[in-house]
Amino acid sequence: MGMTDFTDILVADKGQSAHDIHLVDSDSFKAWLNGQPGRIRTMVEAQKFTGKAHEIAILSGDKADEWSVLAGVSSLKTLKSWCLAKAAGNLPEGKYRLADEIDAGDAMLGWLLAHYGFDRYKKSDNETGKRQLLVSNPGRIDAMQIEAGATALVRDLVNTPAEDMGPDQLEKTAKRLSKDYKAELTVTRGDDLEQGYPMIHAVGRAAKRDHAPRLLELEWGNKKHPRVAIVGKGVCFDSGGLDIKSAVGMRLMKKDMGGAAHALALAEIIMASGLPIRLHMLVPAVENAVAGNAFRPGDVLTSRAGHSVEIGNTDAEGRLVLGDALTKACEDTPELIIDFATLTGAARVALGPDLPAMFANNDDLAGGLLEGGKAVHDPIWQMPLWDTYIEYLSSDIADIGNSGGGFGGAIQAALFLKKFVSGDTEWAHFDTFAWRPAARPGQTKGGEALGLRATWKYLQGRYAK
Repeated sequence: MGMTDFTDILVADKGQSAHDIHLVDSDSFKAWLNGQPGRIRTMVEAQKFTGKAHEIAILSGDKADEWSVLAGVSSLKTLKSWCLAKAAGNLPEGKYRLADEIDAGDAMLGWLLAHYGFDRYKKSDNETGKRQLLVSNPGRIDAMQIEAGATALVRDLVNTPAEDMGPDQLEKTAKRLSKDYKAELTVTRGDDLEQGYPMIHAVGRAAKRDHAPRLLELEWGNKKHPRVAIVGKGVCFDSGGLDIKSAVGMRLMKKDMGGAAHALALAEIIMASGLPIRLHMLVPAVENAVAGNAFRPGDVLTSRAGHSVEIGNTDAEGRLVLGDALTKACEDTPELIIDFATLTGAARVALGPDLPAMFANNDDLAGGLLEGGKAVHDPIWQMPLWDTYIEYLSSDIADIGNSGGGFGGAIQAALFLKKFVSGDTEWAHFDTFAWRPAARPGQTKGGEALGLRATWKYLQGRYAK
């Protein structure tokens, strides 16, 4: 599964014939309307256009093919990522440009992603062509296409049902990346995990016959460059294990590999953009299934790091596979680790679906990620690594438990992961939903990249030449 093709949607403006898009916001609309002839004012009023964001009106010209578009945005001062997405998704096929020499800027991303659709299983009777946007800043086109393609990759991977998106398919995606960018891929699979990665093996062994667990490791870049590890939770389906979920709780568990999707997509952005780092991507890919050999509540597992872990709940499995992966990442002494995981329902209760919970063991790192999210309109929210709550994970018979009740569940999970990160390694953890429950312009219902572009913006600022 490759990146969605977004070529020929953004095109350098060389004076081609195109329909103008006039932009207004709520502050400028009244003055704009007063300056128009009566014919235009009548058309605008007839289409109930009021100047609000995402509103669109068609303005006819003197000839049939000379019509233009009036579009509302939240602010003319800064065009945000999604402000043109409604127009791009609803206008007829053709060429368009922003009037008054306005630079589309970040809004190019929304224009691209308005063309995204997940149509692998469903026939569409409403096939539409491309709406090309002629842009005055063509130097940003390649970067925007890479970001849009990575976002689409997350969506595609998460939207695909578990029958067609198991550990094998995640490995195929990693193989495609290794081939496209001349990266080195190492796969540790099945019973080979038992000694080196015992928690990954324990979680995935019940599905070994059809969906063998594995650790995917991809390395790329100059070894002299700063080493950065990107880790993603790849639980391709989560039944809850023997602590089985309800039918309702299991319905969306195809998305439990959303962290892996983010890691793979971020790796692609990094490699496609040539960021000067030594990249180490790790994805523990498993299915948490029910079988006679499934790991059990009350079992004690020994992790790669040597910590003993008592299993209080087999549905708290994501932190187990991440623990072994984080340990491996630290063994190669990176200066930075960032992990993505659809880890806890507690984070969704606290912050809802839009805001990934971000934890970090370094204030400068946390601040940089927050600023990155603001800059590219990919909001994230910092949560505390409140060390006192580690007491909820205490065990009478092991070094730590994997679950500890309902108080501060997202914090507990982050503190569990922190135990597997070397003390002097900068580390950030994203507890992301990877799913959008309702569609918005440019943002389809279903799998979604949340925190991906914020992280990429931060990495660019830290490492780009």
